[in-house]
Amino acid sequence: MPSNRRFSRAFYAGLLVLALGGCKPEGPAERAGKRLDETVDDMTKPKGPAERAGEALDKAVDDAGKKTREAVE
Repeated sequence: MPSNRRFSRAFYAGLLVLALGGCKPEGPAERAGKRLDETVDDMTKPKGPAERAGEALDKAVDDAGKKTREAVE
């Protein structure tokens, strides 16, 4: 039995070394890709009530500004 344990430990240690050896720091393209993915995810998320209320308020202010400009002219 002890030889099987040694073999198992050596085998898993070797796998660990191979797995960690394959990792390298990400470059600028990978970082840009991650940022792009995060941006797309943020844009496709459903909006919460606060965001919808903010958008409604922005629209109301814009409409009021247009009406005020029209009245002044």
